[in-house]
Amino acid sequence: MKLPLKYIALLVILSLAGVFAYQAYWLTSLYRTQRSEMEKDIREALRTSDYNEMIVRVKNLQNDSLAQAEVTVSTGYDDERAFTKTHTIRSVKYGDSTRISIWEHSVKDTVPAPQAALQADIASILFENKNSADELASNFQQGLHAAMDVLSDPDFAVFDSLLETELRRIGIRAPYRLMYLHRGSTVDSSYTFTDTLNVKTTGGYLPSPKAITYDYSYDRHGNWLYRLTLEPIESIVLTQMAGILTASALILVILGLAFGFLIRTLLRQKTLEEMKSDFTNNITHELKTPIAVAYAANDALLNFGTGTDPAKRERYLRICQEQLWRLSGLVEQILGMSMERRKTFRLHVEAFPPEEVIAPLIEQHKLKADKPVGITLRIEPEGLAVCADRTHFGNIVSNLIDNAIKYSPSEARVEIRCRTENGWFILSVRDQGIGIPHDKQRHVFDKFYRVPTGNLHDVKGYGLGLYYVKTMTEKHGGTVEVKSEPGRGSEFTIKLRMKHEK
Repeated sequence: MKLPLKYIALLVILSLAGVFAYQAYWLTSLYRTQRSEMEKDIREALRTSDYNEMIVRVKNLQNDSLAQAEVTVSTGYDDERAFTKTHTIRSVKYGDSTRISIWEHSVKDTVPAPQAALQADIASILFENKNSADELASNFQQGLHAAMDVLSDPDFAVFDSLLETELRRIGIRAPYRLMYLHRGSTVDSSYTFTDTLNVKTTGGYLPSPKAITYDYSYDRHGNWLYRLTLEPIESIVLTQMAGILTASALILVILGLAFGFLIRTLLRQKTLEEMKSDFTNNITHELKTPIAVAYAANDALLNFGTGTDPAKRERYLRICQEQLWRLSGLVEQILGMSMERRKTFRLHVEAFPPEEVIAPLIEQHKLKADKPVGITLRIEPEGLAVCADRTHFGNIVSNLIDNAIKYSPSEARVEIRCRTENGWFILSVRDQGIGIPHDKQRHVFDKFYRVPTGNLHDVKGYGLGLYYVKTMTEKHGGTVEVKSEPGRGSEFTIKLRMKHEK
């Protein structure tokens, strides 16, 4: 079953809208997932930078003999001996030198503060989060911090450098602000950080009201905190999705163009089918009419004794000749329409004076016209020659003259002019007929197209003449154009090269 064009167009539009909607939904979901992953990566960058900063401190302590001894002592305790180790460190918080003394008593009495904190943290983790590996690692890192921070304070500059590297690794190169905060009093239960220990900004960055903060606390009580401030990461996520967005947009554009081309093709096919139907109706009528007239004239000559009357015989024979001429012209147009598709089609180009072809055509059209016809021919300069296929050039001129006569009022006035201009042979055929509306002029050379004339059917045609003119002119390497004003007539201009290029 053949669906109407409007239903096909509706299905195509709905399909395209569905593809667009699904693509938009998929891209939105992907964006949200990418944004969530980016936020996780930022928090992981803070944790990784903190861990790597502790690794740097451990290496620095190992390079210090006193610190190395101190680290060695922390691995075990002797309940029979007590000793004191001292180590001088540079405080990042205050910028002064502090001497810290660690006194180790018997394990039975007192456990050193670093080991006690670490043991308490690990026991708490194992008890509360037996199945959480991430929580276990986080709490272990916090306990390790408690032990390390007694030996040396966190190096804010190192942490900032490591964080910048981590942010670049995940694709964030935007400026940021990093703050090292302390809550201050342990009695205060609020989460307002009263001490800002250090601040670092990149590129003179000043956070906007829309800036987002990411906090990372490295101790279990939340007293010590790194705060990273960034502008919203939407642009970063969209930049990372640029390839996918571009590909998706390209696919949608291609689909849109393809569907548009499909709709256009369907519309053109519908128009072509209508034009073919009109052509079939017209051509059937045009074939039957001359055949019927010729048959009637021939029947009169054979069966009604009109053959003995010389005047009537000549009249009926002339009628038969005119109808056969009409049939011949019709067949010639149909053959010309199909000839341009043949791969073996070749033009037999020669140079000849245009009047050799045009003058006989003028006489023929004057004789067969059913109205008074006046045709003038002007050739400038004298001796002008045209390079073309003689037969097809004659058919081109014949079609233009025929149109000029058919679409003229009761008396046809046609002017044919041949001239040269910048190496081109120019043929123009002008009439004073009904003219062609501006919006129809670009279609007059289409196959089967006829300018609508309302309910007027007195002008016979098949929509092939001007199509043949355009096709054969282009086969010669030339161009054809029309200028027309409704009610003032039309002018068709053919341009052919003076020397034909094979």
